Amino acid sequence: MRVFITGASGWIGSAVTDELLAHGHEVVGLARSDESAAALEAKGATAHRGSLDDPEGLAKAAGAAEGVIHLAFKHDFSDYDGAGRTENAAVQQMLDALEGSDRPFLLASGLASGVTGRPLTEEDASPFHGVASMRGGSENLALSYAERGVRSVALRFSPTVHGFRDHGFTARLAALAKEHGAAGYIGDGTTRWSAVHRSDAARMTRLALEQAPAGSRMHAVAETGVPSRDIAAALGAYLGLPTVSVPVEQAEAHFGWLGRFFGMDVHATSDRTRALLGWTPTGPTLLQDIAAGAYALPE
Repeated sequence: MRVFITGASGWIGSAVTDELLAHGHEVVGLARSDESAAALEAKGATAHRGSLDDPEGLAKAAGAAEGVIHLAFKHDFSDYDGAGRTENAAVQQMLDALEGSDRPFLLASGLASGVTGRPLTEEDASPFHGVASMRGGSENLALSYAERGVRSVALRFSPTVHGFRDHGFTARLAALAKEHGAAGYIGDGTTRWSAVHRSDAARMTRLALEQAPAGSRMHAVAETGVPSRDIAAALGAYLGLPTVSVPVEQAEAHFGWLGRFFGMDVHATSDRTRALLGWTPTGPTLLQDIAAGAYALPE
């Protein structure tokens, strides 16, 4: 299958690109820079120069592909509303290009939801609708095209997709621990993050491209929920730092923009995803990766 991937040179996207190429798919990856384009072409993929700010160009690339995996997102927390508007426009244009084709459109989403008191499941719909909502309401926008001839699938990734060279949330927690001289967690540390190893997330994405039905939600979740206290303790143990509780009212001062995410209880199951795709995570756990040095800091 000829697959257009946005975010193809990113943390998850580069692993997905490798996974697809290894299984006989052809990859066209969105590249914003000469460096990204060269990295894609060195792997045997084709680079499509452009960005999320060019929805017409994205539509053209999507229309020329046999499938689309949309992984890119503007992680600009200083203008999150603007990032949502960009996301909505990009997704809308690509979906319109695929309408009536029955081709797959896979969209990266998160596990944030209004569900409390239990883990999120694939049956739980996203509460975010419209351009002014989280990520521009892109999950519900994409899934609405399942009735318009697009095999749209929401890929809900865990808050931490971990592994060596990860530069996401867990890497930022490690950097903050070094900065403050202690690995912190918020309050009593009982809030949880689901977790999945990068290799498992990439494999699940390929299987979803090949098998997931229109309108489905797939959970890239290997561990239902790792307590924030355990994450901090593991980072502290590896870095040789104490572990401390940060009062809720001081979370923003201590963690900055990450505080609102680290304080969220984001846990989910993936039973339906595993059964539907025949997917079994095999990579190390988050705590195993931390202990193995995946989040070692430069001197």
